Amino acid sequence: MDSIIKRQQHSPKKEKTRSVTYRLPVKLVEEIETEAMNNNISHNVMARQILEKYIQWDRFADKIGMIPVPKKILDTLGIEMSSAEINEIVNMIKPVIKDAVLFIKGKYDLKRCIETLEDYMRASGMKSDHRIEGELHHFIIQHELGGNWSIFTEQLLQEIFREFLPNSEMKCQTTETTVIATIALGTDFSEHNY
Repeated sequence: MDSIIKRQQHSPKKEKTRSVTYRLPVKLVEEIETEAMNNNISHNVMARQILEKYIQWDRFADKIGMIPVPKKILDTLGIEMSSAEINEIVNMIKPVIKDAVLFIKGKYDLKRCIETLEDYMRASGMKSDHRIEGELHHFIIQHELGGNWSIFTEQLLQEIFREFLPNSEMKCQTTETTVIATIALGTDFSEHNY
């Protein structure tokens, strides 16, 4: 029997909602409506996406010391990174991730760590997906920053999984723009249930 691959759900199917009214400047409302129309979604969906991004990431970004960096700068820096520099950056960023997860999620464990990384990628405009195939979980990250950033991403994920699951083996497939990390986490694992 073939394994079925399913995508990890990132939000409850049916959330309880409540109508609210806000008084906003006309120019702001017009900009939201225009952006929504350009994205082929309702302005209600656009407003929800903006508020969700703020709640999940933006409200914490300043507090944890995040600053926006143009993608081209990261792309350029990545070209010159050596193996030793990648290792140094991974070792330097691990405690930063731990502090960020503790601050944002209130506890540090594998589920909260993965969820925080997903929130970061979504806020940064990177594409990510979590697919489940039986016991195996495939974490797909499309960064489009070059081969060295793929190596960095792979090593960082190795370190995170090794910290929480020292006896598990993570396998990776990488290209210049994409990393697929595969690890057995069981059929019931969800980074959104903790």
